[in-house]
Amino acid sequence: MTEAVETLKAWVDASSRIVFFGGAGVSTESGIPDFRSTGGLYHQEWKYPPEVILSHSFYKSNPEEFFRFYRAKMLAPEAQPNAAHRKLAEWEAAGKLTAVVTQNIDGLHQAAGSKHVCELHGSVHRNYCEKCGKFHGLDFILNTTGVPRCACGGIVKPDVVLNEERLHHPVQSDAIRAIAAADLLINGGTSLNVYPAAGLINYYQGNRLALINKSAVARDLSAGLVITDPIGEVLGQL
Repeated sequence: MTEAVETLKAWVDASSRIVFFGGAGVSTESGIPDFRSTGGLYHQEWKYPPEVILSHSFYKSNPEEFFRFYRAKMLAPEAQPNAAHRKLAEWEAAGKLTAVVTQNIDGLHQAAGSKHVCELHGSVHRNYCEKCGKFHGLDFILNTTGVPRCACGGIVKPDVVLNEERLHHPVQSDAIRAIAAADLLINGGTSLNVYPAAGLINYYQGNRLALINKSAVARDLSAGLVITDPIGEVLGQL
């Protein structure tokens, strides 16, 4: 265990209101590709850039291509929680962690046992008919082709926040309350470049701020502890 990980362990042991703020790097160790790293989705060749495909306007204007990309690149039904997901669930069960705030949409935190999860960008496990409002699970999307339609004829839209769409206000407010009350904020697997989600860490009022990411991020200078290793590898040692 390195000196930095030992410091993190001491912080965890001394804290009772831990909040974890995570991004795509939390799920890469479960085999789900991220967006911005080498080999990530933003570095792959499609007819349109991923950030364009995953926008509200593209979804409306070209739903066939949207769902082709969505099924191919955004869904990973076989993925399983890794050491990071499991450790966070363990801390919550022990009464030390109060919330997981995630930018991920894969549902792996819940699969690991976490209960209080603020899904800033929604979830692939929830899909709703834009016409009648009926909700459908992930299997519905996986077992359809083309543009998925409800029995009523309406398009079934994934309950995920696309580019050009706002964060769901209740989820955002819940995340802000948890972060503001935290005595330890751990940011893991995120470049902190996706706004407005990344701006939520500004609500943290404590003096234990840890950043754990495989590469350096712009906010490193404001953190009391910076660890540049995979999040699962780090939390798995605690």
